Amino acid sequence: MLAAAVLCGTAAACTNAPPPPLVPKSEAPVITTTGPKVTEIVVGVDDVAGGYNPHALAAQSPITTALSSLLLPSVFRPGPDGAPELDRNLMVSAKVTKAEPFTVTYTIRKDASWSDSAPIAAEDFSYLWQRMRVEPGVVDPAGYRLINNIGAREGGKVVEVTFGKPFPGWRSLFANLLPAHLLKDAPGTWANVLSTGFPATAGPFQVRSLDEPRGEVVLERSDRYWEAPTTLDRVVLRRATHSAMAESLSKGDNQAALLRADAADVNLLKAIGNLTTKPVPRNEVVQVLLRPASEQLKDVTTRRAIVAALDREALIASGTQSGPSAQYRADSYVVPPSRTGYQATIQGNTLNPAATDQLLTQAGYARNAQNQWEKAGKPLKLKIAAPEKIEPYAGLANRIKAQLTERGIASEVVTPNAEELFNKQLVEKDVDIAVVPRVDAGDSAAGLASAYGCAGDAPDGATPSPANPAGFCDQAIQADIDAALNGRVLLADALARIEPQLQAQAVALPLFQVVDLLGVLPTAVSGVDTGAPLAGVLSGAPEWRRLDK
Repeated sequence: MLAAAVLCGTAAACTNAPPPPLVPKSEAPVITTTGPKVTEIVVGVDDVAGGYNPHALAAQSPITTALSSLLLPSVFRPGPDGAPELDRNLMVSAKVTKAEPFTVTYTIRKDASWSDSAPIAAEDFSYLWQRMRVEPGVVDPAGYRLINNIGAREGGKVVEVTFGKPFPGWRSLFANLLPAHLLKDAPGTWANVLSTGFPATAGPFQVRSLDEPRGEVVLERSDRYWEAPTTLDRVVLRRATHSAMAESLSKGDNQAALLRADAADVNLLKAIGNLTTKPVPRNEVVQVLLRPASEQLKDVTTRRAIVAALDREALIASGTQSGPSAQYRADSYVVPPSRTGYQATIQGNTLNPAATDQLLTQAGYARNAQNQWEKAGKPLKLKIAAPEKIEPYAGLANRIKAQLTERGIASEVVTPNAEELFNKQLVEKDVDIAVVPRVDAGDSAAGLASAYGCAGDAPDGATPSPANPAGFCDQAIQADIDAALNGRVLLADALARIEPQLQAQAVALPLFQVVDLLGVLPTAVSGVDTGAPLAGVLSGAPEWRRLDK
Protein backbone atom coordinates (compact mmCIF):
# COMPACT_ATOMS: atom_id res chain seq x y z
CA MET A 1 0.00 0.00 0.00
CA LEU A 2 1.23 3.50 -0.74
CA ALA A 3 2.66 5.30 2.24
CA ALA A 4 0.35 7.93 3.65
CA ALA A 5 2.88 10.15 5.39
CA VAL A 6 1.23 13.51 4.81
CA LEU A 7 1.73 16.59 6.95
CA CYS A 8 -1.17 19.02 7.23
CA GLY A 9 -1.43 22.22 9.19
CA THR A 10 -5.15 21.95 9.89
CA ALA A 11 -7.74 19.25 9.91
CA ALA A 12 -9.37 20.87 6.92
CA ALA A 13 -6.35 20.01 4.80
CA CYS A 14 -6.67 16.26 5.36
CA THR A 15 -9.35 13.64 5.31
CA ASN A 16 -9.53 10.15 6.79
CA ALA A 17 -12.56 9.20 4.75
CA PRO A 18 -12.05 6.22 2.44
CA PRO A 19 -11.24 7.37 -1.09
CA PRO A 20 -13.84 7.00 -3.80
CA PRO A 21 -13.14 4.27 -6.36
CA LEU A 22 -10.73 5.15 -9.13
CA VAL A 23 -12.19 5.59 -12.58
CA PRO A 24 -9.18 5.01 -14.78
CA LYS A 25 -10.71 4.94 -18.20
CA SER A 26 -12.83 8.04 -18.12
CA GLU A 27 -13.96 10.90 -15.92
CA ALA A 28 -17.16 11.44 -17.81
CA PRO A 29 -19.32 8.90 -19.63
CA VAL A 30 -19.26 9.09 -23.40
CA ILE A 31 -22.77 10.09 -24.42
CA THR A 32 -23.90 10.24 -27.99
CA THR A 33 -25.95 13.35 -28.64
CA THR A 34 -27.55 15.01 -31.62
CA GLY A 35 -26.73 18.53 -30.45
CA PRO A 36 -24.53 21.14 -32.12
CA LYS A 37 -21.33 19.88 -33.67
CA VAL A 38 -18.39 20.27 -31.31
CA THR A 39 -15.30 22.27 -32.19
CA GLU A 40 -12.35 19.90 -31.99
CA ILE A 41 -8.79 19.43 -33.16
CA VAL A 42 -7.57 15.93 -33.96
CA VAL A 43 -3.86 15.18 -33.50
CA GLY A 44 -2.32 12.01 -34.88
CA VAL A 45 0.17 10.36 -32.50
CA ASP A 46 2.38 7.27 -32.43
CA ASP A 47 0.75 5.74 -29.38
CA VAL A 48 -1.55 6.36 -26.42
CA ALA A 49 -0.16 3.49 -24.34
CA GLY A 50 -0.87 3.44 -20.62
CA GLY A 51 1.37 4.52 -17.79
CA TYR A 52 0.76 8.25 -17.43
CA ASN A 53 2.69 9.14 -14.27
CA PRO A 54 4.98 12.02 -15.34
CA HIS A 55 7.24 11.40 -12.33
CA ALA A 56 8.08 7.79 -13.31
CA LEU A 57 10.93 7.06 -15.71
CA ALA A 58 8.97 4.03 -16.89
CA ALA A 59 6.08 6.22 -18.10
CA GLN A 60 7.97 8.82 -20.11
CA SER A 61 6.41 9.43 -23.52
CA PRO A 62 4.91 12.27 -25.58
CA ILE A 63 1.42 11.17 -24.50
CA THR A 64 2.38 11.34 -20.81
CA THR A 65 3.81 14.83 -21.30
CA ALA A 66 0.73 15.90 -23.25
CA LEU A 67 -1.83 14.65 -20.77
CA SER A 68 -0.02 15.82 -17.64
CA SER A 69 0.38 19.33 -19.10
CA LEU A 70 -3.41 19.64 -19.50
CA LEU A 71 -4.78 17.54 -16.65
CA LEU A 72 -2.43 18.02 -13.68
CA PRO A 73 -1.70 21.24 -11.76
CA SER A 74 1.84 22.66 -11.58
CA VAL A 75 3.22 25.42 -9.40
CA PHE A 76 5.58 26.59 -12.16
CA ARG A 77 5.49 25.93 -15.89
CA PRO A 78 8.15 26.58 -18.54
CA GLY A 79 7.88 30.03 -20.10
CA PRO A 80 8.63 30.85 -23.74
CA ASP A 81 12.37 30.82 -23.03
CA GLY A 82 12.20 27.68 -20.92
CA ALA A 83 12.58 29.52 -17.60
CA PRO A 84 9.99 28.55 -14.96
CA GLU A 85 7.05 30.91 -14.59
CA LEU A 86 4.52 30.84 -11.74
CA ASP A 87 1.21 29.39 -12.92
CA ARG A 88 -1.26 31.97 -11.62
CA ASN A 89 -4.16 29.78 -12.68
CA LEU A 90 -3.19 27.69 -9.65
CA MET A 91 -1.04 29.86 -7.42
CA VAL A 92 -1.27 33.21 -5.67
CA SER A 93 2.45 33.25 -4.87
CA ALA A 94 5.52 31.11 -4.28
CA LYS A 95 8.63 32.64 -2.75
CA VAL A 96 11.58 32.06 -0.44
CA THR A 97 10.50 33.36 2.96
CA LYS A 98 13.45 32.33 5.11
CA ALA A 99 17.14 31.77 4.44
CA GLU A 100 17.93 29.68 7.52
CA PRO A 101 16.54 27.13 7.35
CA PHE A 102 15.85 27.59 3.64
CA THR A 103 12.05 27.86 3.45
CA VAL A 104 9.69 28.36 0.53
CA THR A 105 6.09 29.40 1.13
CA TYR A 106 3.43 28.54 -1.45
CA THR A 107 -0.01 30.14 -1.45
CA ILE A 108 -2.59 28.24 -3.52
CA ARG A 109 -5.70 29.89 -4.92
CA LYS A 110 -8.70 29.17 -2.73
CA ASP A 111 -10.82 28.23 -5.73
CA ALA A 112 -8.28 25.73 -7.14
CA SER A 113 -9.72 22.23 -6.82
CA TRP A 114 -9.64 18.76 -8.30
CA SER A 115 -12.39 17.63 -10.64
CA ASP A 116 -14.12 15.81 -7.76
CA SER A 117 -14.29 19.15 -5.88
CA ALA A 118 -11.55 18.28 -3.37
CA PRO A 119 -9.28 21.30 -2.82
CA ILE A 120 -5.75 21.33 -4.20
CA ALA A 121 -3.85 21.66 -0.95
CA ALA A 122 -0.80 20.87 1.16
CA GLU A 123 -1.42 17.13 1.20
CA ASP A 124 -0.83 17.05 -2.56
CA PHE A 125 2.59 18.63 -2.04
CA SER A 126 3.39 16.24 0.81
CA TYR A 127 2.32 13.14 -1.08
CA LEU A 128 4.55 13.95 -4.03
CA TRP A 129 7.49 14.79 -1.73
CA GLN A 130 7.18 11.54 0.21
CA ARG A 131 7.03 9.40 -2.91
CA MET A 132 9.79 11.18 -4.83
CA ARG A 133 12.36 10.78 -2.08
CA VAL A 134 11.94 7.03 -1.57
CA GLU A 135 10.67 5.44 -4.78
CA PRO A 136 13.09 3.98 -7.35
CA GLY A 137 12.85 4.99 -10.98
CA VAL A 138 11.58 8.53 -10.50
CA VAL A 139 12.56 11.63 -12.48
CA ASP A 140 15.10 13.94 -10.81
CA PRO A 141 14.45 13.19 -7.12
CA ALA A 142 17.50 15.12 -5.83
CA GLY A 143 15.62 18.35 -5.07
CA TYR A 144 12.87 16.55 -3.17
CA ARG A 145 15.46 14.76 -1.05
CA LEU A 146 16.64 18.14 0.27
CA ILE A 147 13.25 18.80 1.87
CA ASN A 148 13.06 18.20 5.61
CA ASN A 149 9.45 19.09 6.33
CA ILE A 150 6.20 20.33 4.81
CA GLY A 151 3.73 22.24 6.97
CA ALA A 152 0.40 23.84 6.20
CA ARG A 153 -2.03 26.46 7.39
CA GLU A 154 -5.21 28.19 6.24
CA GLY A 155 -6.91 24.93 5.40
CA GLY A 156 -3.90 23.61 3.52
CA LYS A 157 -3.90 26.50 1.06
CA VAL A 158 -0.63 27.92 2.45
CA VAL A 159 2.22 25.42 2.24
CA GLU A 160 5.57 25.90 3.97
CA VAL A 161 8.39 23.74 2.64
CA THR A 162 11.55 23.60 4.76
CA PHE A 163 14.81 22.39 3.18
CA GLY A 164 17.84 20.96 4.93
CA LYS A 165 20.10 22.90 2.55
CA PRO A 166 19.58 25.80 0.14
CA PHE A 167 18.18 24.80 -3.23
CA PRO A 168 18.24 27.51 -5.93
CA GLY A 169 16.37 25.17 -8.28
CA TRP A 170 13.30 24.98 -6.03
CA ARG A 171 11.07 26.26 -8.85
CA SER A 172 11.48 22.89 -10.60
CA LEU A 173 9.62 21.12 -7.77
CA PHE A 174 5.91 20.37 -7.44
CA ALA A 175 5.13 20.24 -11.13
CA ASN A 176 2.34 17.82 -12.06
CA LEU A 177 0.84 17.46 -8.60
CA LEU A 178 -1.14 14.27 -8.01
CA PRO A 179 -4.50 13.93 -6.17
CA ALA A 180 -3.25 12.75 -2.78
CA HIS A 181 -6.74 12.35 -1.33
CA LEU A 182 -7.39 9.55 -3.84
CA LEU A 183 -3.93 8.01 -4.11
CA LYS A 184 -2.38 8.03 -0.65
CA ASP A 185 -4.52 5.16 0.65
CA ALA A 186 -5.27 3.47 -2.65
CA PRO A 187 -4.34 -0.22 -2.94
CA GLY A 188 -1.24 -1.13 -4.88
CA THR A 189 2.10 0.55 -5.21
CA TRP A 190 3.58 3.69 -6.75
CA ALA A 191 3.80 1.77 -10.02
CA ASN A 192 -0.02 1.78 -10.18
CA VAL A 193 -0.33 5.55 -9.92
CA LEU A 194 -1.92 6.80 -13.15
CA SER A 195 -1.16 3.42 -14.75
CA THR A 196 -4.36 3.39 -16.81
CA GLY A 197 -5.88 6.82 -16.38
CA PHE A 198 -6.52 9.87 -14.21
CA PRO A 199 -8.75 9.43 -11.13
CA ALA A 200 -9.09 13.22 -10.87
CA THR A 201 -7.77 16.18 -12.82
CA ALA A 202 -7.32 19.90 -12.27
CA GLY A 203 -7.00 21.81 -15.49
CA PRO A 204 -8.80 23.34 -18.44
CA PHE A 205 -9.58 19.90 -19.92
CA GLN A 206 -10.91 16.66 -18.50
CA VAL A 207 -10.86 13.11 -19.84
CA ARG A 208 -13.98 12.24 -21.79
CA SER A 209 -12.61 8.85 -22.86
CA LEU A 210 -9.28 7.05 -22.78
CA ASP A 211 -9.42 3.98 -24.99
CA GLU A 212 -6.05 2.24 -25.27
CA PRO A 213 -7.22 -0.67 -27.46
CA ARG A 214 -8.68 1.73 -30.01
CA GLY A 215 -5.78 4.10 -29.59
CA GLU A 216 -7.78 7.24 -28.86
CA VAL A 217 -7.90 9.81 -26.08
CA VAL A 218 -10.66 12.40 -26.06
CA LEU A 219 -10.23 15.48 -23.88
CA GLU A 220 -13.08 17.94 -23.48
CA ARG A 221 -13.45 21.36 -21.91
CA SER A 222 -13.79 21.02 -18.14
CA ASP A 223 -16.86 22.70 -16.70
CA ARG A 224 -15.24 22.44 -13.26
CA TYR A 225 -12.21 24.54 -14.16
CA TRP A 226 -12.17 27.72 -12.13
CA GLU A 227 -10.42 29.89 -14.75
CA ALA A 228 -11.32 31.01 -18.30
CA PRO A 229 -12.71 28.11 -20.38
CA THR A 230 -10.87 26.81 -23.39
CA THR A 231 -11.77 27.94 -26.89
CA LEU A 232 -12.07 24.37 -28.14
CA ASP A 233 -14.74 21.93 -27.06
CA ARG A 234 -12.49 18.96 -27.55
CA VAL A 235 -8.98 17.72 -28.35
CA VAL A 236 -8.62 14.21 -29.76
CA LEU A 237 -5.35 12.26 -29.75
CA ARG A 238 -5.55 9.40 -32.23
CA ARG A 239 -3.03 6.62 -32.77
CA ALA A 240 -2.10 5.86 -36.38
CA THR A 241 0.70 4.66 -38.57
CA HIS A 242 2.77 7.38 -40.17
CA SER A 243 1.28 6.76 -43.60
CA ALA A 244 -2.23 6.93 -42.12
CA MET A 245 -1.35 10.19 -40.36
CA ALA A 246 -0.20 11.66 -43.67
CA GLU A 247 -3.40 10.55 -45.39
CA SER A 248 -5.57 12.03 -42.62
CA LEU A 249 -3.71 15.33 -42.84
CA SER A 250 -4.10 15.38 -46.61
CA LYS A 251 -7.87 14.87 -46.29
CA GLY A 252 -8.21 17.32 -43.41
CA ASP A 253 -9.52 14.63 -41.06
CA ASN A 254 -6.56 15.39 -38.77
CA GLN A 255 -5.40 18.94 -38.23
CA ALA A 256 -2.02 18.06 -36.74
CA ALA A 257 0.33 15.12 -36.18
CA LEU A 258 3.14 14.50 -33.70
CA LEU A 259 5.43 11.58 -34.56
CA ARG A 260 8.90 10.20 -34.02
CA ALA A 261 10.14 10.59 -37.58
CA ASP A 262 12.98 9.21 -39.66
CA ALA A 263 14.15 10.67 -42.98
CA ALA A 264 11.37 8.91 -44.90
CA ASP A 265 8.71 10.33 -42.57
CA VAL A 266 10.12 13.84 -42.98
CA ASN A 267 9.78 13.50 -46.76
CA LEU A 268 6.30 11.99 -46.37
CA LEU A 269 5.03 15.07 -44.53
CA LYS A 270 6.86 17.49 -46.79
CA ALA A 271 4.87 16.09 -49.70
CA ILE A 272 1.62 17.34 -48.13
CA GLY A 273 0.71 20.73 -49.49
CA ASN A 274 0.33 23.63 -47.07
CA LEU A 275 1.64 21.63 -44.10
CA THR A 276 3.99 23.30 -41.63
CA THR A 277 6.52 21.04 -39.91
CA LYS A 278 8.70 21.78 -36.88
CA PRO A 279 10.99 19.72 -34.61
CA VAL A 280 9.80 19.25 -31.03
CA PRO A 281 12.56 18.16 -28.62
CA ARG A 282 11.43 15.88 -25.82
CA ASN A 283 12.85 16.18 -22.30
CA GLU A 284 14.58 12.87 -23.01
CA VAL A 285 18.21 12.06 -23.92
CA VAL A 286 19.11 8.56 -25.09
CA GLN A 287 22.08 7.24 -23.14
CA VAL A 288 24.03 4.04 -22.56
CA LEU A 289 24.76 3.37 -18.88
CA LEU A 290 27.73 1.15 -18.00
CA ARG A 291 26.72 0.27 -14.48
CA PRO A 292 29.41 0.23 -11.78
CA ALA A 293 26.77 -1.48 -9.63
CA SER A 294 27.16 -4.67 -11.69
CA GLU A 295 29.80 -7.21 -10.73
CA GLN A 296 31.34 -7.34 -14.21
CA LEU A 297 31.59 -3.58 -14.72
CA LYS A 298 32.51 -2.43 -11.22
CA ASP A 299 36.12 -2.12 -12.47
CA VAL A 300 36.69 1.17 -14.32
CA THR A 301 39.28 -0.42 -16.63
CA THR A 302 36.69 -2.89 -17.91
CA ARG A 303 34.14 -0.09 -18.40
CA ARG A 304 36.66 1.90 -20.44
CA ALA A 305 37.33 -1.16 -22.56
CA ILE A 306 33.60 -1.51 -23.29
CA VAL A 307 33.27 2.16 -24.24
CA ALA A 308 36.20 1.75 -26.65
CA ALA A 309 34.39 -1.22 -28.21
CA LEU A 310 31.34 0.89 -29.03
CA ASP A 311 30.96 2.89 -32.21
CA ARG A 312 29.11 5.92 -30.86
CA GLU A 313 28.74 7.54 -34.27
CA ALA A 314 27.08 4.42 -35.68
CA LEU A 315 24.75 4.20 -32.67
CA ILE A 316 23.65 7.81 -33.15
CA ALA A 317 23.09 7.25 -36.87
CA SER A 318 21.11 4.09 -36.18
CA GLY A 319 18.97 5.67 -33.49
CA THR A 320 18.15 8.90 -35.31
CA GLN A 321 17.66 7.45 -38.82
CA SER A 322 18.43 10.92 -40.26
CA GLY A 323 15.28 12.28 -38.64
CA PRO A 324 14.99 15.46 -36.51
CA SER A 325 16.94 13.86 -33.64
CA ALA A 326 20.08 13.79 -35.84
CA GLN A 327 20.47 17.55 -35.28
CA TYR A 328 20.42 17.11 -31.49
CA ARG A 329 23.52 15.06 -30.69
CA ALA A 330 24.00 14.83 -26.93
CA ASP A 331 27.66 15.69 -26.47
CA SER A 332 27.19 16.49 -22.78
CA TYR A 333 26.55 14.28 -19.77
CA VAL A 334 23.98 16.55 -18.11
CA VAL A 335 22.43 19.41 -20.11
CA PRO A 336 20.23 18.39 -23.08
CA PRO A 337 21.16 19.88 -26.47
CA SER A 338 17.95 21.93 -26.69
CA ARG A 339 18.36 23.61 -23.30
CA THR A 340 20.03 26.96 -22.66
CA GLY A 341 23.50 26.42 -21.23
CA TYR A 342 24.27 23.32 -23.29
CA GLN A 343 27.96 22.96 -24.17
CA ALA A 344 29.51 20.04 -26.00
CA THR A 345 32.14 18.30 -23.87
CA ILE A 346 32.43 14.93 -25.65
CA GLN A 347 34.66 15.04 -28.70
CA GLY A 348 35.07 12.46 -31.46
CA ASN A 349 34.06 8.84 -31.69
CA THR A 350 34.58 6.30 -28.92
CA LEU A 351 35.49 3.31 -31.12
CA ASN A 352 39.07 2.17 -30.53
CA PRO A 353 39.54 -1.62 -30.92
CA ALA A 354 43.22 -1.47 -29.94
CA ALA A 355 42.29 0.26 -26.67
CA THR A 356 39.64 -2.38 -25.99
CA ASP A 357 42.22 -5.16 -26.36
CA GLN A 358 44.77 -3.36 -24.23
CA LEU A 359 42.32 -2.45 -21.44
CA LEU A 360 40.72 -5.89 -21.22
CA THR A 361 44.17 -7.46 -21.02
CA GLN A 362 45.04 -4.97 -18.29
CA ALA A 363 41.86 -5.97 -16.43
CA GLY A 364 42.97 -9.63 -16.46
CA TYR A 365 41.06 -10.94 -19.47
CA ALA A 366 42.49 -13.00 -22.33
CA ARG A 367 41.09 -14.36 -25.59
CA ASN A 368 40.19 -18.04 -25.59
CA ALA A 369 40.23 -20.55 -28.46
CA GLN A 370 36.93 -19.13 -29.76
CA ASN A 371 38.47 -15.64 -29.77
CA GLN A 372 36.18 -14.61 -26.91
CA TRP A 373 37.38 -12.68 -23.87
CA GLU A 374 37.46 -14.58 -20.59
CA LYS A 375 39.01 -14.39 -17.12
CA ALA A 376 39.92 -17.46 -15.04
CA GLY A 377 38.09 -19.63 -17.54
CA LYS A 378 34.87 -17.62 -17.26
CA PRO A 379 33.73 -15.74 -20.39
CA LEU A 380 33.04 -12.03 -20.25
CA LYS A 381 29.31 -11.93 -21.01
CA LEU A 382 27.34 -8.76 -20.44
CA LYS A 383 23.61 -8.30 -19.93
CA ILE A 384 22.22 -5.36 -21.92
CA ALA A 385 18.78 -4.10 -20.87
CA ALA A 386 16.33 -1.79 -22.59
CA PRO A 387 12.62 -1.13 -22.01
CA GLU A 388 10.37 -3.47 -23.94
CA LYS A 389 8.95 -2.25 -27.27
CA ILE A 390 10.15 1.31 -26.72
CA GLU A 391 12.24 2.79 -29.48
CA PRO A 392 14.94 3.76 -30.07
CA TYR A 393 16.09 1.96 -26.90
CA ALA A 394 15.37 -1.68 -27.76
CA GLY A 395 16.84 -1.30 -31.27
CA LEU A 396 19.99 0.34 -29.95
CA ALA A 397 20.47 -2.43 -27.39
CA ASN A 398 20.68 -4.93 -30.24
CA ARG A 399 23.11 -2.67 -32.13
CA ILE A 400 25.34 -2.58 -29.05
CA LYS A 401 25.23 -6.38 -28.84
CA ALA A 402 26.38 -6.60 -32.49
CA GLN A 403 29.22 -4.13 -31.89
CA LEU A 404 30.45 -6.02 -28.83
CA THR A 405 30.32 -9.31 -30.74
CA GLU A 406 32.69 -7.82 -33.34
CA ARG A 407 35.18 -7.19 -30.52
CA GLY A 408 34.89 -10.71 -29.09
CA ILE A 409 32.70 -9.66 -26.15
CA ALA A 410 29.68 -11.87 -25.56
CA SER A 411 26.39 -10.29 -24.51
CA GLU A 412 22.67 -10.84 -24.31
CA VAL A 413 19.81 -8.38 -24.69
CA VAL A 414 16.87 -8.40 -22.29
CA THR A 415 13.81 -6.19 -22.72
CA PRO A 416 11.67 -6.25 -19.58
CA ASN A 417 8.69 -3.93 -19.41
CA ALA A 418 9.68 -0.42 -18.40
CA GLU A 419 8.25 -0.68 -14.89
CA GLU A 420 10.22 -3.87 -14.16
CA LEU A 421 13.40 -2.35 -15.58
CA PHE A 422 13.38 0.96 -13.70
CA ASN A 423 11.75 -0.11 -10.45
CA LYS A 424 13.52 -3.41 -9.94
CA GLN A 425 16.30 -4.45 -12.31
CA LEU A 426 18.17 -1.13 -12.19
CA VAL A 427 17.97 -1.25 -8.42
CA GLU A 428 19.81 -4.58 -8.42
CA LYS A 429 23.17 -5.68 -9.82
CA ASP A 430 22.46 -8.11 -12.64
CA VAL A 431 22.18 -5.54 -15.47
CA ASP A 432 25.58 -4.52 -16.83
CA ILE A 433 24.55 -2.08 -19.57
CA ALA A 434 21.26 -0.16 -19.72
CA VAL A 435 20.00 1.72 -22.77
CA VAL A 436 17.57 4.15 -21.15
CA PRO A 437 16.50 7.80 -21.18
CA ARG A 438 17.92 10.58 -19.05
CA VAL A 439 14.95 12.84 -18.38
CA ASP A 440 15.22 16.59 -17.76
CA ALA A 441 12.71 17.83 -15.18
CA GLY A 442 13.70 21.49 -15.41
CA ASP A 443 16.76 22.02 -13.21
CA SER A 444 20.09 20.79 -14.57
CA ALA A 445 21.81 20.81 -11.17
CA ALA A 446 19.12 18.49 -9.81
CA GLY A 447 19.50 16.41 -12.96
CA LEU A 448 23.23 16.11 -12.31
CA ALA A 449 22.69 15.03 -8.69
CA SER A 450 19.90 12.60 -9.63
CA ALA A 451 21.89 10.93 -12.41
CA TYR A 452 25.37 10.78 -10.88
CA GLY A 453 25.13 11.69 -7.20
CA CYS A 454 25.39 9.36 -4.22
CA ALA A 455 22.04 8.54 -2.64
CA GLY A 456 23.00 9.74 0.84
CA ASP A 457 21.81 8.61 4.25
CA ALA A 458 18.14 8.35 5.12
CA PRO A 459 16.99 11.12 7.49
CA ASP A 460 15.58 10.11 10.88
CA GLY A 461 15.62 6.40 10.11
CA ALA A 462 13.41 6.77 7.05
CA THR A 463 13.59 4.51 4.02
CA PRO A 464 16.98 5.00 2.32
CA SER A 465 16.95 6.83 -0.99
CA PRO A 466 17.42 4.52 -3.99
CA ALA A 467 20.66 4.74 -5.93
CA ASN A 468 20.72 6.39 -9.36
CA PRO A 469 19.97 4.10 -12.36
CA ALA A 470 23.69 3.54 -13.00
CA GLY A 471 24.37 2.57 -9.40
CA PHE A 472 27.20 5.10 -9.52
CA CYS A 473 28.70 6.92 -6.54
CA ASP A 474 32.10 8.65 -6.51
CA GLN A 475 32.93 10.65 -3.41
CA ALA A 476 35.68 12.41 -5.38
CA ILE A 477 33.07 14.34 -7.36
CA GLN A 478 30.25 14.38 -4.83
CA ALA A 479 31.42 17.64 -3.26
CA ASP A 480 31.18 19.39 -6.62
CA ILE A 481 27.74 17.86 -7.25
CA ASP A 482 26.49 19.08 -3.85
CA ALA A 483 27.97 22.53 -4.42
CA ALA A 484 26.12 22.87 -7.73
CA LEU A 485 22.88 21.58 -6.24
CA ASN A 486 23.03 23.97 -3.27
CA GLY A 487 24.11 26.97 -5.37
CA ARG A 488 27.55 27.40 -3.82
CA VAL A 489 29.10 27.29 -7.30
CA LEU A 490 27.73 27.95 -10.76
CA LEU A 491 26.58 24.82 -12.55
CA ALA A 492 28.80 25.63 -15.53
CA ASP A 493 31.87 25.81 -13.28
CA ALA A 494 30.96 22.54 -11.56
CA LEU A 495 30.38 20.78 -14.87
CA ALA A 496 33.75 21.92 -16.17
CA ARG A 497 35.29 19.82 -13.40
CA ILE A 498 32.74 17.01 -13.21
CA GLU A 499 32.21 16.05 -16.85
CA PRO A 500 35.86 15.10 -17.57
CA GLN A 501 35.74 12.89 -14.48
CA LEU A 502 32.50 11.27 -15.64
CA GLN A 503 34.14 10.57 -18.98
CA ALA A 504 37.17 9.07 -17.25
CA GLN A 505 34.89 6.90 -15.10
CA ALA A 506 33.17 5.55 -18.28
CA VAL A 507 29.82 5.35 -16.53
CA ALA A 508 27.62 6.80 -19.29
CA LEU A 509 27.64 7.37 -23.01
CA PRO A 510 25.10 10.03 -24.11
CA LEU A 511 23.87 9.67 -27.69
CA PHE A 512 21.15 12.13 -28.73
CA GLN A 513 18.03 13.95 -27.61
CA VAL A 514 14.77 12.44 -28.84
CA VAL A 515 13.03 14.92 -31.13
CA ASP A 516 9.54 14.48 -32.56
CA LEU A 517 8.19 16.08 -35.70
CA LEU A 518 5.09 18.27 -35.54
CA GLY A 519 2.99 18.70 -38.65
CA VAL A 520 0.21 21.34 -38.64
CA LEU A 521 -2.35 22.51 -41.19
CA PRO A 522 -2.21 26.31 -40.70
CA THR A 523 -5.38 26.84 -42.75
CA ALA A 524 -7.34 24.67 -40.32
CA VAL A 525 -6.00 25.72 -36.93
CA SER A 526 -4.15 28.49 -35.14
CA GLY A 527 -2.00 28.33 -32.03
CA VAL A 528 -0.83 24.74 -32.58
CA ASP A 529 2.93 25.04 -32.15
CA THR A 530 5.88 23.39 -30.43
CA GLY A 531 4.91 24.73 -27.00
CA ALA A 532 7.31 26.04 -24.37
CA PRO A 533 10.71 24.29 -24.35
CA LEU A 534 10.37 20.68 -23.15
CA ALA A 535 6.73 21.30 -22.12
CA GLY A 536 5.22 19.47 -25.08
CA VAL A 537 2.97 20.51 -27.93
CA LEU A 538 -0.27 20.20 -25.97
CA SER A 539 0.87 22.63 -23.28
CA GLY A 540 -0.58 25.36 -25.52
CA ALA A 541 -3.87 23.58 -26.25
CA PRO A 542 -6.01 25.93 -24.11
CA GLU A 543 -5.25 28.65 -26.69
CA TRP A 544 -5.78 26.54 -29.81
CA ARG A 545 -8.45 27.61 -32.28
CA ARG A 546 -10.17 25.89 -35.16
CA LEU A 547 -10.29 28.10 -38.27
CA ASP A 548 -12.17 26.03 -40.82
CA LYS A 549 -15.32 25.29 -38.79
